[in-house]
Amino acid sequence: MILTLRLAWRNLWRHARRTWLTIGAMVFSNVLLVFMISFQFSVYDLMINNSLRAFSGHMQVQAPGYIDDGSMRQTVAEIVPLASRLRQDFPDADIAARASGFVLASSEQRSYGIAVYGVEPAFEPSASSIPGLVTDGRFVESGDEVIIGTVLARNLRVSVGDELTMLGSGRDGSFAAAVMTIVGIFDSGIPDLDRSIAEIPLATFQEVFYMRGSGHQIVINAPTIDSASDYRQRIRALLPDDLELHDWTALQPGLKQAITADLSSSFFVYGVLVILVAFSVLNTGLMSVLERTREFGILMALGIAPGRLGRLVLLETALMGAIGILLGALLGGILTAYFGVTGFVVPGMEEMAVRFNLPARLYPGISVVTLFAGPFVVFLVSILATLYPAFRLNRLQPVEAMRAA
Repeated sequence: MILTLRLAWRNLWRHARRTWLTIGAMVFSNVLLVFMISFQFSVYDLMINNSLRAFSGHMQVQAPGYIDDGSMRQTVAEIVPLASRLRQDFPDADIAARASGFVLASSEQRSYGIAVYGVEPAFEPSASSIPGLVTDGRFVESGDEVIIGTVLARNLRVSVGDELTMLGSGRDGSFAAAVMTIVGIFDSGIPDLDRSIAEIPLATFQEVFYMRGSGHQIVINAPTIDSASDYRQRIRALLPDDLELHDWTALQPGLKQAITADLSSSFFVYGVLVILVAFSVLNTGLMSVLERTREFGILMALGIAPGRLGRLVLLETALMGAIGILLGALLGGILTAYFGVTGFVVPGMEEMAVRFNLPARLYPGISVVTLFAGPFVVFLVSILATLYPAFRLNRLQPVEAMRAA
């Protein structure tokens, strides 16, 4: 094996320029793959965290069917005590109870249909980013207080201190009405959210909408998105059978679809890049075999098996691939780390940034997976591309090969 390795290494540098060109193609593609995959997955993590932290959370406890119907009558009984028990069992998670309904919100000049949410003022700031995005006034505390988004405030032509009349239907079908004082205006950066929701204290919501201590959602945020799956299993085991626990893929199907669609298009681009490298390696392998046809014929006449010669050719490609992985991962890691500090602006991403509450400057992160996944695929495809030149040696006839020019 040591002798075969030495022969493979020596053969690589018989045509140093061609070897370096092939390695250069591998390194270039590996650097691009490391940076692009690291950047892409960092953006996905940011999209998921920002979108979920804004409002929906990593998971939610709901009544059966509420996720599809959203009916006022599909409630979680004694929602505040249940949320309190979950906070005791999972102190590292951020948990808050909510109730929701639809109302006609009216100012002195205009009226709009919106969704109103009853929230726990003490716990909502840890479960949602909206309380921290209040740009004018403050978050709700108790009583007849409400916060609304900037777009809704502009549409209704109201400001902090103005009154907002809400008309809707209670849980029992009765008429629900309240006059609320605007104590804060938030700006989430997501226009659809800023124009369509308002938040009031949960106790006030339960009183106005005749909820009798019930609610509609218990929002749960795990410490990290990666740990959400483990928390979901543990929380599900503690919930009554008549309640459901939905993760973020069910709560935000549009986000999941956007990521899946983007991944599909990206994999196509990555595939084209890898195939181009594969053809470069195939060309190098074929040229190497054809140039050494006479040499291989002599070796076969001396008793060297074609399979051993084929393994020699594969080993030569493996050595080039190993150099490509090491240099590509190193340079790609350095490039990614640099932009991880300075940030990176992607032209044309303004619409997606607004939709998913992304910052203008993005900072890619790096992990073992993003560092080596792309280069490893290039390595495997390079080996596969060399199988054809290696298998050609099985059909090589020693006498004919020795006569080759």
